[in-house]
Amino acid sequence: MSDIVIGGDLRVNRLGYGAMRLSGDPGIFTPPKDRASAIAVLRRAVELGVNFIDTADAYALGDNETLIAEALHPYADDVVIATKGGNTRPSAAEWVPLGQPAYIRQQAELSLRRLNIETIDLYQLHRLDPDLPIADQIETVADLQRQGKIRHIGLSEVTVDQLKEAQEVAPIASVQNLYNLINRQSEAVLDYTAEQGIAFIPWFPIAAGEHAGPDGPVGKIAAEAGATPAQTALAWLLRRSDNIVPIPGTSSIAHLEENLGARDLVLTDAQVEALNGLASQ
Repeated sequence: MSDIVIGGDLRVNRLGYGAMRLSGDPGIFTPPKDRASAIAVLRRAVELGVNFIDTADAYALGDNETLIAEALHPYADDVVIATKGGNTRPSAAEWVPLGQPAYIRQQAELSLRRLNIETIDLYQLHRLDPDLPIADQIETVADLQRQGKIRHIGLSEVTVDQLKEAQEVAPIASVQNLYNLINRQSEAVLDYTAEQGIAFIPWFPIAAGEHAGPDGPVGKIAAEAGATPAQTALAWLLRRSDNIVPIPGTSSIAHLEENLGARDLVLTDAQVEALNGLASQ
């Protein structure tokens, strides 16, 4: 499987790991019930060649970042930790964007402390605050970049127009939007990032539902390819565009190993064409 260079200097394997699922339910709001198991999943991911780990300060109110440090610090030289800020969690059911400069600066400092690092490789605005100008929010993160506290700037859940507006203020290294076999509402964003040399990080990369069952279209193609539906969905993403970096998350080592099997799965052109036709829009 090929790798990708994010921001011009962060070379990572194109199948990463999203640590969100290592937080407790409901609402990704609490620490994991089995901390030792969660740490084992993170360490196994790195053992298997995953060197791009994605988290956020909103996951378990920061505990997800602390967990990553417990499991992986001191980090291997090639391991890239990406985190996100700008989403508050008043309760387990709420995700409220907040882009006030003082808040973003505070959260970046807390992320640095919890991750036990001096510079965040990739700092993503988890959501843009609709009550503030985009330029002001990007300038806050750009100032952190100038101070050496973050290396590269990323965005999450943005449109092409919002991304273009952000680019007028500072270089954007990545975009993290919802995107998978079924939900392709971010198709235009994906195409634009590919043109711009920006990494596209699809969250929720393995869509669930009837289509993924053994009798569904993905399941049938997976059986034909000698793979699982999850592996097939991930292999399709890797084939879709060279700038895609899927970050499937799981709290199970067995599922982790299954997902990483997508690295060795080669779909035929006919299988890819059939999967292309599954979009819900």
